[in-house]
Amino acid sequence: MTTVPKEINAAAAKKNSAEKLTPMMQQYLGIKENHPTMLVFYRMGDFYELFFEDAEKASRLLGITLTARGVASGNPIKMCGVPFHSLDGYLAKLVKLGESVAICEQIGDPATSKGPVERKVMRVVTPGTLTDADLLPEKAERPLLAMCSITQRKTVTTGLAWLSLASGALKLMEFSGDSSTVAVRLQQELERIVPAEILSGDNGNLFDDYAGTHINRVPDWHFDVVGGHKALLDQLGVATLTGFGADGLGAAFGAAGALLRYAQSTQGRGLQHVRSLTTETESEFIGLDAATRRNLELTETIRGQESPTLFSLLDHCRTAMGSRMLRHWLHHARRDQNVARARHEAIAALAQSEAAGPLAATLAQVPDIERITTRIALLSARPRDLAALRDGLLQLPALRGDVVRCYGPGQGGETGLLAAIHAALATPTACLDLLVRAVAQEPAAMVRDGGVFATGFDAELDELRALSENAGQFLLDLETRERARTGIANLRVEYNKVHGFYIEVTHGQTDKVPDDYRRRQTLKNAERYITPELKVFEDKALSAQDKALVREKMLYDLLLADLAPHIGTLQTISQGLAQLDTLNALTEHAQQHNWAAPQLVEEPCINIVEGRHPVVEKQIERFIANDCRFVNERRLLLITGPNMGGKSTFMRQVALITLLAYVGSYVPAASATIGPIDRIFTRIGATDDLAGGRSTFMVEMTESAAILNGATEHSLVLMDEVGRGTSTFDGLALAWAIARHLIDTSRSFTLFATHYFELTQLPDSHPSAANVHLSAVEHKDSIVFLHAVQAGPASQSYGLQVAQLAGVPQPVIKAARKHLARLEAQALDATPQRDLFAAPASDPYAQEEEEEAAAPLAALNAAQQALLDAIADLDPDALTPRDALEQLYQLKRLAAA
Repeated sequence: MTTVPKEINAAAAKKNSAEKLTPMMQQYLGIKENHPTMLVFYRMGDFYELFFEDAEKASRLLGITLTARGVASGNPIKMCGVPFHSLDGYLAKLVKLGESVAICEQIGDPATSKGPVERKVMRVVTPGTLTDADLLPEKAERPLLAMCSITQRKTVTTGLAWLSLASGALKLMEFSGDSSTVAVRLQQELERIVPAEILSGDNGNLFDDYAGTHINRVPDWHFDVVGGHKALLDQLGVATLTGFGADGLGAAFGAAGALLRYAQSTQGRGLQHVRSLTTETESEFIGLDAATRRNLELTETIRGQESPTLFSLLDHCRTAMGSRMLRHWLHHARRDQNVARARHEAIAALAQSEAAGPLAATLAQVPDIERITTRIALLSARPRDLAALRDGLLQLPALRGDVVRCYGPGQGGETGLLAAIHAALATPTACLDLLVRAVAQEPAAMVRDGGVFATGFDAELDELRALSENAGQFLLDLETRERARTGIANLRVEYNKVHGFYIEVTHGQTDKVPDDYRRRQTLKNAERYITPELKVFEDKALSAQDKALVREKMLYDLLLADLAPHIGTLQTISQGLAQLDTLNALTEHAQQHNWAAPQLVEEPCINIVEGRHPVVEKQIERFIANDCRFVNERRLLLITGPNMGGKSTFMRQVALITLLAYVGSYVPAASATIGPIDRIFTRIGATDDLAGGRSTFMVEMTESAAILNGATEHSLVLMDEVGRGTSTFDGLALAWAIARHLIDTSRSFTLFATHYFELTQLPDSHPSAANVHLSAVEHKDSIVFLHAVQAGPASQSYGLQVAQLAGVPQPVIKAARKHLARLEAQALDATPQRDLFAAPASDPYAQEEEEEAAAPLAALNAAQQALLDAIADLDPDALTPRDALEQLYQLKRLAAA
């Protein structure tokens, strides 16, 4: 490998050494100048080459050899390359690393070019503008997002526009507030949308980083509001955006303008598949922040794995379109109960008609029509895409037949969701007829390989193919005729690449050669001739294959143009297929795992009977089902019990059942009745954020603050062990105050798990709170978890028993027992800490708050004192073994009380 000296910058090389560079390198530098932040893949024959700093970077990222070619400023020019047929694999790796690539192709003819062959960047590949099947994750979207902020009198209005280029789905959103409020909201929306790439203005600083997502700075003038509004009108082909619910927006139009400009520039053409617009509002979906999505493990486990998650459990979809829609539904549950009810009705109809099995079998034969349609629109569809589309469209009649059999009384009839899907799956006759006539049954992978079109579609192409494919038979027929005409029995008609077609006659037979034979080559023992007839055939045959490939390329371009008018219809079909596949998958799962139809009501409540955690129940042999009941007068459940007793599982299952009900799925319970829900919050577990400079406790308090500031009476809140990251009294005080706020101010439906037994006194002063516990029993020195939720507080935490189960050495457990006994004895002698929850003296409610907050500690001290008195009254020397056992049971009862 060539030793490469210190890096030479491409821009510097162009500026200082242009006169010393080859014409080809000057051409490259001119192209690189227009794409300074991207890796330029420069086509040279069978390779894509990279130069200068691009070569160094690509060599490092792709693990390919770095070499050199030519000289600039007296130093070798760094270079590396990849074979053109391996491009997709390298692109996939680069995009995954967040890199953008400009693909520069040869567009000139090398045979006629004077100087370097003309080259042009034909497409740009960035993380947010992918459409190639080989580069995109099959079951997830990778949207491109642009954000624009406008500040007026300390009020910040932020507009978002995001586009899934692979599907053509374009969406807008706008929100306002002070800078801190908008920053929090922006974080929440980005966590929901999960963009692959973000566009921001040159001077934008509202949000400089999001979970490592690539942020691309573009000129501020791209975000012009008026220009963005016009770009949307032009893109959608309408005179007003009123029909899309976009009246009154401003910053969102600016974001949309920058988004469309960027997307069009990367594709090198218009976006004819982007034909609709959705305007989203804050109140449309059930709110889920990043902590909640992570803790509930919707599509990714807490450790970042793809399974086991709720998505991996439910994804029985047979198409990639269905899987993507299921993922979207899980993250975008609609607050509108009618949306979920319509899906529940569709699942009931599918289950009752027993259509799920036949539908699944047919759907398995359907390709990703949504993404194929996009590639048709962007003129990047390959022949096998079109063959797959044809075969998929042929399945529509069977699917419609299965769907229509699901209609019946009580199932929505002709106005239900299945009826709408049935209408969407109407066969596009003209489109299908064109594909059937045009595309070969098994076409080649690439147009350049030929063999794309079916025989009979184009007469000229058929003739060219016949010339190429039937040359052998023509030569045999010609040989037979010439032998008969000349009387030369050993005459042969043959072909080689150097001399083309020829008739070979041995020297002894040359006197029989006719006058129309023209000598082409003399050999030692024979002469080779050409005839006018053979010359005409040679000209046709040798050029037929090249002409056929040119003809197929031209026909293919025309075919994509002829398919363009059907793009809207194909998008409607793909949406119908995705919905049907998702509903069918949910139906299959509900039938296989005994899930029930939830009831959504207008009254505030969550009443779950025999609920189960959908994922955990699949991981263990026997899952204990539990009830959960919230009503307007019962809004907070204080959950106590041992570690590993099932508190977190119980809390998560309540949240998942609630979410599933609004997704439109059946739920893992005997029954579930659920009222209005606007947000689901979780504060379960905690880890530090070292990179962000936040301790575990700081993370815990940050998440708690988000809940207390955002929860309403229609929210579901899960709080697990809040306050455990600091000192006992600080933590207890915070836990007590947070619980009080959730009861009195937020009035949310709250599951509040804690080891602070002092909090179990809250229901005494707050009737809307209630105690429940996860039960366990001791057996000798071990503990048995029953995982059953029962009324009332737990008697103890069984911390030492759990530590013993975890494998903590026995001497440590023994020492801990002794120390625990000393701590408990000291606690019995301690005076009540009446000022622990004391309010400031200026607070008019100070005395009330102090007495209420001190009540649990006072009760605890009274119980401890009673236990101490009972121990003091014992005379061990006067007890019989039976009396001693009875006294031991008595002490245990006192401790439990």
